[in-house]
Amino acid sequence: MPDRPETWAWFALWLEQNHPAVYAGGMALFVGSWRIIYSGGKLRQLALEAPLCGLLGVGVSYAPALIGAPDSAGVFFACMVGLLGVETSRAAANKVLDKKVDTL
Repeated sequence: MPDRPETWAWFALWLEQNHPAVYAGGMALFVGSWRIIYSGGKLRQLALEAPLCGLLGVGVSYAPALIGAPDSAGVFFACMVGLLGVETSRAAANKVLDKKVDTL
């Protein structure tokens, strides 16, 4: 890969276009990891839940554009996912979806 500068140029361009989502996912992973460590979680929970928080944080980082908030709020939402965890986010999503299904 070091002998192919076009690969590095492509990667730099991709990172320039997607750095808010990458940053938000990294922050969600970091906050989720420290939440698990602070609460005394096991290594298995750290290895599974922290990356899931990061991936969910990447998805949530695009939400501010949908609700009219500034794009920089995506990092805040991603960090909240890391702080609350995957289980709490799943429970909240189920609650919203159950409410929507009842209205249909």
